[in-house]
Amino acid sequence: EVQLVESGGGLVQAGASLRLSCAISGFTVDNYAIGWFRQAPGKERLVVSDINISDNTTYYIDSVKGRFTISSDKGANRVYLQMDSLRADETDVYYCAGDSGGLSFDQRSLVWKYAASYDTWGQGTQVTVSS
Repeated sequence: EVQLVESGGGLVQAGASLRLSCAISGFTVDNYAIGWFRQAPGKERLVVSDINISDNTTYYIDSVKGRFTISSDKGANRVYLQMDSLRADETDVYYCAGDSGGLSFDQRSLVWKYAASYDTWGQGTQVTVSS
């Protein structure tokens, strides 16, 4: 069974850091891309970052560049999202998602932002940043 399990969320003050972890089981991590998304109640799920595990290509939305770092540990079958200098408006539930599509580099660069590109999702972890 393919499964993603997030952990590492919590309550922090603005400017603090958190490291989210996505534990992956049931598939070979090498063939996947893993994305991190965030979602507020009643709103659409929005991408934050993505990593293609086979070649470590990473993507970030502009607002987190320089503050967030996505990484993978193939041996541990985990993907991490290091979030530094957190802001209050980044309070949300954060999800990791797996894309098993095996797309080319050019194809993946076009679709990584879209939730519909991912076929497996975790249950989410709450991140609350107080101002």
